[in-house]
Amino acid sequence: MSTLAESAGTAPGYRAGRTLPLRVELVRQLKRRRTLIMGAILAVLPFVLLIAFAIGGDPADRNGRVTLMDTATASGANFAAVNLFVSAGFLLVIPVALFCGDTVASEAGWSSLRYLLAAPVPRARLLWSKLAVGLGLSLAAMVLLPVVALAVGTAAYGWGPLQIPTGGTLDAGTAAGRLVVVVAYLFVSQLVTAGLAFWLSTRTDAPLGAVGGAVGLTIVGNVLDAVTALGHWRDFLPAHWQFAWADAVQPRPEWSGMIQGTAVSVTYALVLFALAFRGFARKDVVS
Repeated sequence: MSTLAESAGTAPGYRAGRTLPLRVELVRQLKRRRTLIMGAILAVLPFVLLIAFAIGGDPADRNGRVTLMDTATASGANFAAVNLFVSAGFLLVIPVALFCGDTVASEAGWSSLRYLLAAPVPRARLLWSKLAVGLGLSLAAMVLLPVVALAVGTAAYGWGPLQIPTGGTLDAGTAAGRLVVVVAYLFVSQLVTAGLAFWLSTRTDAPLGAVGGAVGLTIVGNVLDAVTALGHWRDFLPAHWQFAWADAVQPRPEWSGMIQGTAVSVTYALVLFALAFRGFARKDVVS
C-alpha cells in the first residue's frame, strides 16, 4: 500500500522525520494496559521473594556449597542480584517479547496500520519509532526490577557489601556499579528475543502470535543449549551466554564470556531487524 506522499506528492510543509514522534508513540504505549500490568508484575516480584524468605527462613547452603541464592538475605545488593538471577532465564524474556512483538502487529490487528501509513508516515519511520520505544520499554523493565529489589532488600536486610558465593565481597558502591553492568548485559543478551519478536510482528496481524513465537523460539534456544552433544556448536546460541553476567560479580571480573555473548546477540539481532525492515518495506498492508 502506498502512502499518500508516495501517490500524490509531498504536501507543503511535510517532513517525514516529524511524523509519529517518539514522544507520541511512547505515551501511546505507556497508556496501554499490558504495559501497566507488566510493570506491576516486575515491581511485585521482589516483595514475593521477600515474603518467601520470611516464611521459609534464611537460605542455607547445600552440601557445603554456597550459591548466589544462599546469600540472598546478606544485603540489599545480594537480594537485587538474586532477583536478576531468578528472572534472567525466562521472566525478563516476557516484557522484551511483549513490547517488541506487540507493537506493529497490534496496529494491524486493530486495522489502524494502513491509516498510519496514509497519514502519511513513512514505513521506515514507523518501524524506527516503534522499535525505539519497544527497546526503551524493555530496558526500563530490566531496570525496574533490580531498582525495586535493591530498595526492598536494603530496607529488609540493610545496605552492605555484596557477598560473593565463591568467596570475598564487593563494597556497596562497587556492587552497585557491577549491577549496572549486569543489567546492561542482560539487555544486550535479550536483543535476539527483541529481534525475533519485532520481525514476527511485521509478518503477522496477530500480536499473540508474534509474542508467543518469540518466547517459544527463545525457549527452543535454551533447550538446544542444554544438549551437550552439540559441543562447541552451542557457542553460536545466544542462550549459551545468558548467564555470562555472573562473571561481572566477582572480585576480578572476567569479560570474555560477556564479550562473546554480546557479539552473538548483536549479530543475530541486526540480521532480524534488517529482515523486519526489508520485509515490511515490500509488504502489502491491507489492515
